[in-house]
Amino acid sequence: MPDANGRNRNATLEDVARATGGKLSGAGDATASVVLDVTHDSREARGGSLFVAIQGAKFDAHSFVGQVMAEGALGVISERARPADFAGAWIEVADARAALARAAAEVQGHPSRELKLVGITGTNGKTTTAHLLAAVCEAAGERVAVLGTVGYRIGSEQFRAEHTTPEASAVQRFLRRAVGAGCTVAVMESSSQALDLRRCDALDYDVAVFTNLTQDHLDYHRTMEDYFAAKRRLFDGRLGAPPRISVVNVDDPYGVRLAEELKAHGARVITFALGAEADVRARAVEYTLEGMRFTLSAPGIESQVRSPLVGRPHIYNMLAAAACGLALGYDLEVSARAFATCAGAPGRFERVGHDAGDFAVVVDYAHTDDALRNVLATARDVLTEGGRVITVFGCGGDRDRTKRAPMGEAAATFSDIIILTSDNPRTEDPEAIFADTEVGLNAVGKPYSKIADRREAIFRAVAEARAGDVVVIAGKGHEDYQIIGTQVLHFDDKEVAREALAARQSSR
Repeated sequence: MPDANGRNRNATLEDVARATGGKLSGAGDATASVVLDVTHDSREARGGSLFVAIQGAKFDAHSFVGQVMAEGALGVISERARPADFAGAWIEVADARAALARAAAEVQGHPSRELKLVGITGTNGKTTTAHLLAAVCEAAGERVAVLGTVGYRIGSEQFRAEHTTPEASAVQRFLRRAVGAGCTVAVMESSSQALDLRRCDALDYDVAVFTNLTQDHLDYHRTMEDYFAAKRRLFDGRLGAPPRISVVNVDDPYGVRLAEELKAHGARVITFALGAEADVRARAVEYTLEGMRFTLSAPGIESQVRSPLVGRPHIYNMLAAAACGLALGYDLEVSARAFATCAGAPGRFERVGHDAGDFAVVVDYAHTDDALRNVLATARDVLTEGGRVITVFGCGGDRDRTKRAPMGEAAATFSDIIILTSDNPRTEDPEAIFADTEVGLNAVGKPYSKIADRREAIFRAVAEARAGDVVVIAGKGHEDYQIIGTQVLHFDDKEVAREALAARQSSR
């Protein structure tokens, strides 16, 4: 059983070897050697821990084996055979990343089995859906833990997020801590890279959610089929066990494929959609810049929803959260009550309040062509007569180049005034990023400005605004930094927008 610190002090080297399917050697009495922790990070290794040596693309963790053993580690998990001169326990496994997940789950006492665990995957909407679902669960009286892009939390305790989905050992520690804090539900975003890198293995999901699939991360996955295959891992049992129920967006063609495949294998699926026939739907939707209202429906039941969130993409997020709520046993009224007050995730069509004029300024995380198209379509939906959409956007450097032209095309198609700027250029020349993006802008043929300095671009957009306009600052959302070269510099779109609004107001 786990102790007061949430560790399962009964997990021995023999238990870990069995859980990972590994070959144990050099352990002495393996039934008496208790493992206190599992890590792939040499800086975390200490007395009683097992170090998982992973051969990465850039670094070989085997070079740290001597260091971790000097720190008191019990031994090593590796895909390699035990060196003849190694003094300590060695577990040889077929897949070190899979072993990291299985070993961590064993040592932490499989905390996901003590929670209602929900995994959310998809290109867009994961973060807002996670926030909405957490609100639904809390409205139902649950204590909730959340792992996601904008942060991690256990109840009301907040933690900074290093990754959308952390490494498997960190996930297991987090879930054990959540159980210890009295949480009954955990909601986690499950990114495609994390699924591919086995960070979500050995988790027992109650519900898995598919939001959508559009082009992104092809610098990593190479093809859309590979990208979809990574997402599919959350649903098809390759993580260890399939979820009890899958929740799938069937307005998305990949969602249709996924739902059909799952149903063909006898899986329980709850579908949601705005256009297609589905189990959970929205009708009579009304959009304003102050929020939305619609009728939320499921077989045999309906509920009226009013939400401060704005735009069609958020309807999908609410449908996903409501469908999850049904899967978890909550009725639609619980979801409607939660949606009435939940403001969603930071940096997702987030308005910047001001008194500088009768126009709106919105910050959004959109950094793919589909997400940018959605946020700009949302802005157009709420324009008053004579209003214009003014868009500030850029594309990230050292990342998927193939989405740059489509992002330019999306910006040009849905904007009236376009300012192309830097996002996180990293080590790439901003002009080279501009050139790729301009292919899409020029395909539409709409005039645009180029301002590499993001601060200057935001000031220009705010200065251009007039009554009825919506200024959209896209790409960074909740992020409070900009990466230029190898430097990480403080930069918050909301802060800069407020400064630009104050400057506009003072100049009048």
